[in-house]
Amino acid sequence: MQKKAQKSVNTTNAIRNILITQPRPENDKSPYYELERKYNVSLSFHPFIRIEGVSAKEFRKQKIDIASFSAVIFTSRHAIDHFFRICEEMRITIAQETKYFCITEAVALYLQKFILYRKRKVFYGADGSNKSLFDVMNKHKSNERFLFPCSENMDNEVVNWLRNHNCEYAVPVLYKTVSCEVKEILEQGHFDVICFFTPSGVRSLFENIPGYRQNGTLIGAFGLNTFKAVADAGLELQIKAPEPQAPSMVSALDKFLAALNR
Repeated sequence: MQKKAQKSVNTTNAIRNILITQPRPENDKSPYYELERKYNVSLSFHPFIRIEGVSAKEFRKQKIDIASFSAVIFTSRHAIDHFFRICEEMRITIAQETKYFCITEAVALYLQKFILYRKRKVFYGADGSNKSLFDVMNKHKSNERFLFPCSENMDNEVVNWLRNHNCEYAVPVLYKTVSCEVKEILEQGHFDVICFFTPSGVRSLFENIPGYRQNGTLIGAFGLNTFKAVADAGLELQIKAPEPQAPSMVSALDKFLAALNR
């Protein structure tokens, strides 16, 4: 990965082509399409990563008794999907009183797909940061045994917090993040903006093009961990979400494009 941020980014040029490193929305009413119409830009959707679930057989090798834990930490929707998938495949019953600690409200609300949502057992951080999540967990740490379902690229900050606060915890690996082949897309298309949503997406960029240079391309990122991954990769970040006036990537792009058009 490059070590220095590219300093030649020119935000005065017209924005025409934006790359969203996620699958194309299935809903025709997606706000992304409204963004295209509003600013006469072209959005391309290409996922930079794919998720592969760990099989029940692989999970058993980890020798973790899910039912013995009283609280679960979720930092992504993928973790929720694969946690309940494994529970279903292995016929594990989750106790009604289990508590859930989520990185954001959006992740917390996603739990409604799988559980009867009650605020007294679902908690989330105030601003999407690990710190705000830890503030919530800190109030319960002495009474809970924490399970932190994750991928092989776990968030070590969460694990370090659990360890440093002498919590009882386990970290089951339930899915793997695999980089997609997007080298041809990047080399053939000229993108004025590339938007990332996970640190793994940033890693995929450099796995596809090890010598990648920003060269004026604007970078958008969602979430503090993704901000850090962009900075660690030596890229300059221009578009950030969530923020008070931009809770989503769509709203961050809208705000940014509106400012350019003034």
